[in-house]
Amino acid sequence: MTAMQDRQPGECVEAEEADVRLESDGRDWGNVVEWREGPEVELGELVDLFDNDEPPEWQDRALCAQTDPEAFFPEKGGSTREAKRICQGCEVKGECLEYALAHDERFGIWGGLSERERRKLKKRAV
Repeated sequence: MTAMQDRQPGECVEAEEADVRLESDGRDWGNVVEWREGPEVELGELVDLFDNDEPPEWQDRALCAQTDPEAFFPEKGGSTREAKRICQGCEVKGECLEYALAHDERFGIWGGLSERERRKLKKRAV
């Protein structure tokens, strides 16, 4: 068995182990790595893995969905007061904050907290 046959699907091959293909006029096509099929996956399974188009159900009830999104993503040094005021009266504030923490949201006001405040909260939780 050759080194190429010992390889697992998707495993890298060193240049010296790969075939070098030359065109009839002598041009080097470089190293050609043998392609071997990996395990088959149904297309539906891939779609399920990457289907993130649907927002979480709670977002439909969020007050921020009914207001100007710019208030929740202020420029650096801009005021977050208006966004945080809106969050205080929102019924999904907790779900929003959990989502932001779980998805490492780095920008904007989520669940009434800025990115810096969420970072501090995560550090305290560890």
